[in-house]
Amino acid sequence: MLLRILLTGLLGVLWDGVTAFGGVRLVDGENKCSGRVEVLRHEQWGTVCDHGWDRREAHVVCLELGCGLAESALHEAHFGAGSGEIWLRHVQCSGHEASLTRCAVVLHSDAYCTHENDAGVICSGTLLMPTLTLLSPHTVFSPGEAVRFGCSVLLGHHLSDFHLYKHGVSTPLVTQRAEQGPTPVELTLTDIETFHQGSYSCRYRIKSGFPPQLLSSPPSNSINITVVELLTPQHWYNTSTEAPAGSVIKGHNFNITCSTPQQYPGGSFQLRLIRSNGTVRQTLPALSPSVTFTFPDAQSSNEGYYYCLYRVQMGGRTFISRESQPLPIAIRDPDPVLSPMVISWIVSSLTFVVTVVVIIIVAKVLCNKEKKPTELERETRTCVDNTYVALSINKL
Repeated sequence: MLLRILLTGLLGVLWDGVTAFGGVRLVDGENKCSGRVEVLRHEQWGTVCDHGWDRREAHVVCLELGCGLAESALHEAHFGAGSGEIWLRHVQCSGHEASLTRCAVVLHSDAYCTHENDAGVICSGTLLMPTLTLLSPHTVFSPGEAVRFGCSVLLGHHLSDFHLYKHGVSTPLVTQRAEQGPTPVELTLTDIETFHQGSYSCRYRIKSGFPPQLLSSPPSNSINITVVELLTPQHWYNTSTEAPAGSVIKGHNFNITCSTPQQYPGGSFQLRLIRSNGTVRQTLPALSPSVTFTFPDAQSSNEGYYYCLYRVQMGGRTFISRESQPLPIAIRDPDPVLSPMVISWIVSSLTFVVTVVVIIIVAKVLCNKEKKPTELERETRTCVDNTYVALSINKL
């Protein structure tokens, strides 16, 4: 290896592929991506000597032809001996060249080449499929979190960049330039939202051909992520109609209902009561968008501030919504003045009294009307023994 580097550095030159060579092809293989390597020079096709021929030179040929990566670098006329000139002898590629004709060659080599030494390659036909991994420790996230993916491929050269795709979206969500180093390359989704939920894959691109062009790899395996967005629950309460607003009469029943439009499998509602001597919690499974907590016999211990929240466990994580606004409930003793029985008794009594008074007044009026003398009678009265006696009046 050291001898090869020294020969390449001291004796190698970069052949002018633009003016001297016209292209590269593979012949006598099973398909267009396998065969004997031939280059075009002065409008004549010639072969390449296999001295110093290895996977780096084969990679350059495969990438130049858009045939993916080299699976094999073949020697000794594996695909048969060619004819004509042997245009390249002892080619020395670094693996980053855009064309085989841009690689260095050893000009002063004593190696003797014939067509029995024609070089060949077998290319993958397409770029290798990358591998997508999830660098984050879980697959379920809350809005605002970051998701870290890793995209890797068994290729250390010609890499241009990596892309992260969401299924159904044609443009990449994340692009990362490739560094000359080991993979995986980290692709991070920051500040995710609910629309980021779905299936993801990655691709990479390489520089290939002359002039260089970017080729895109096939998509990687898929990874699904879930984004859990918990909305703040709503709540309300119901009790007897005679209770003042915000209150429940002691001994009466009341209900508190918690509701949220966003549901997840296995979710539950929790009702939290904060009172002067501590906190009480109750939990019910969220079998529907709303659940009702029932209190059949209201007591002083039920007085305080009530809060609803929604929680769910997914992917080994527990997600809890924000608490609802406080719902204050006071427990009041029954008011006898306001009880229905007392009110009914009072109304009945008042009705009776009013009726009696009206009867007495009417009777008195009628009695006075009967005893009151008429004006004619008053004029015709006389006093006899201190008693008025009506005089008879003769009619004309």
